[in-house]
Amino acid sequence: MAQIDSLFVTRLYRARLAELGHDIDPDELRESCYVIAEDDEAGQEWCEQNGYPGYTSYASLTDLPWRFPIFAEMKKALDAHVAAFAGDLEFDLGEGRLELEDLWINILPEGGMHASHLHPHSVISGTTYVAMPEGAAALKLEDPRSARMMAAPARRKDCRADLRTFVYAKPAVGDVLLWESWLRHEVPMNLSEEERISVSFNYKWV
Repeated sequence: MAQIDSLFVTRLYRARLAELGHDIDPDELRESCYVIAEDDEAGQEWCEQNGYPGYTSYASLTDLPWRFPIFAEMKKALDAHVAAFAGDLEFDLGEGRLELEDLWINILPEGGMHASHLHPHSVISGTTYVAMPEGAAALKLEDPRSARMMAAPARRKDCRADLRTFVYAKPAVGDVLLWESWLRHEVPMNLSEEERISVSFNYKWV
């Protein structure tokens, strides 16, 4: 009888941000995101100059855990989740460790989107979700082999999740999703009239 094995598995970690013992008030987090967005003139200017829909602190504020206690608490929670995911991935970190490299706010209005991209020079990337109104886009993850599938036929619509070319991960408020930073992903257009708010981050090996 034939044996078929799954090789080179891509892992996606999903959990509640607060489930490892860290108390994150979702209302305080949402209000903090709005306060930062309103006060961050450099970030607003960068978004306008670069045609970025809505707001991101990616290019302006690199020290949110130092500035705001709730982001310091978030960092502690993320550190625990990333350590758990690194264990699942069976990384051999030697004498090193995974350390938060950057963390930024994303506020996407109706019609806003994040084009397909990856996070070079990082090991683990992820997002935690602050506001996900009805109609807000799921995270779209792309099979990393798709550029090499040249003459392959399309998959059946009802194929297994681990064989799909694209997987849509629909998060809820308070969820955290982690993946290896080489995994290409995007946020399709926000079809909700309300804003989609998330906090994204990268961890590096030091």
